[in-house]
Amino acid sequence: MHTFERLESEVRSYCRSFPAVFAKAEGATLIDENGRRYIDFFAGAGVLNYGHDHPRLRERLLAYLRSGGIVHGLDMATTAKRAFLEGFERVILAPRELSYKIQFPGPTGTNAVEAALKLARKVTGRQPILSFTNAFHGMTLGALAVTGNSFKRAGAGVPLTLSSPMPFAGYLGDQDTLDYLERFLGDSGSGVDTPAAIILETVQAEGGVNVASFEWLRRLADIAHRNGIVLIVDDIQVGCGRTGPFFSFEPAGIQPDIVCLSKSLSGFGLPMAIVLLKPEIDVWQPGEHNGTFRGHNLAFVTATEALEFWKDDALAKETARKGAVARERLLQISRAHPALNAEVRGRGLIQGLAIGTPGLAAEIVRRAFERRLVIETAGSEGDVVKVLPPLVIEDALLEAGLDILEEAIRSALAGRRRVNPTRKAAA
Repeated sequence: MHTFERLESEVRSYCRSFPAVFAKAEGATLIDENGRRYIDFFAGAGVLNYGHDHPRLRERLLAYLRSGGIVHGLDMATTAKRAFLEGFERVILAPRELSYKIQFPGPTGTNAVEAALKLARKVTGRQPILSFTNAFHGMTLGALAVTGNSFKRAGAGVPLTLSSPMPFAGYLGDQDTLDYLERFLGDSGSGVDTPAAIILETVQAEGGVNVASFEWLRRLADIAHRNGIVLIVDDIQVGCGRTGPFFSFEPAGIQPDIVCLSKSLSGFGLPMAIVLLKPEIDVWQPGEHNGTFRGHNLAFVTATEALEFWKDDALAKETARKGAVARERLLQISRAHPALNAEVRGRGLIQGLAIGTPGLAAEIVRRAFERRLVIETAGSEGDVVKVLPPLVIEDALLEAGLDILEEAIRSALAGRRRVNPTRKAAA
């Protein structure tokens, strides 16, 4: 690791959690330069829903490169872009009776969020945005302003304004948080101006795997509609099938005004993002929002091939099945180890084990990596162990990874008992 420590900025993070030099990857497995294989329960923070180096996507990409296809095209019309647009409409939008226009911002999730916020303000003529506690929407200034994590926000170095946080589903215990939100919107003395938009994740992935119920989502959509507020769903991490259906909001039966997609959209780990917007709010002037790498044609190629996964509901059903396996195993672990003081949260193949003991989740993740499982924490306090494998993970690897996770939990709990023996043991 000497080269990275000597030359790379101190801002690096994941390489500190996973101190290995990775050389290859396939499916749900990472391989380091010494040939050691690791089970991947991280999936590039949700970028690799279809696994590492999927052979079908790789061959389609190589064929395109061999053909001399254009790689960089700004927002010019290309055959690769046309194929993606037509395929996305045919496979994703039309079957769901969605009539969104498609905007290509810069190629990352935070670019999509910035474009969505900018458009909502342009459409409504208003500036404030309502966001939610424990939200995470990206690292650029507009996205940070609607992010809840104080550590991330502090890195901005400037005041983050024009955003008001509201309590997410479950944040106030049994109290319905939408009663709180609606009261603020309906009271001219609340100090909260009518916002341009409400932005949310249906499952707060980085925020701790906090799940909004479908009923809560439907009521929120109704509140936004009645108040003339643009509803933005950030489906960057939990879209593209992570919760089962392609869009995480589908089971709630809502149609957001704007949807942000990125991460697993290209299917191959190539940077790509889109903003889906209802036609009536497509009020951009030509060139009013752009980005040098919004025409990343290699990502269009693999994204188009990845649509093959969605021509039927097989992947959605498999994701639901594997998610149920992971959830049940986490529940068993929680019951078997009451010292964890744990809660299981999630939908589909994003499952979280929220641990009540400070610092224990990080210790579990460290011990899991020693046993060759790559898994990370989530939540503002890093107190949630997040299970996020590729959707295509084989059953045997999923079970093996969960076995390692339980071994790491046992080891971490035993280590704590040795460091903090009971009075009886001490006597």
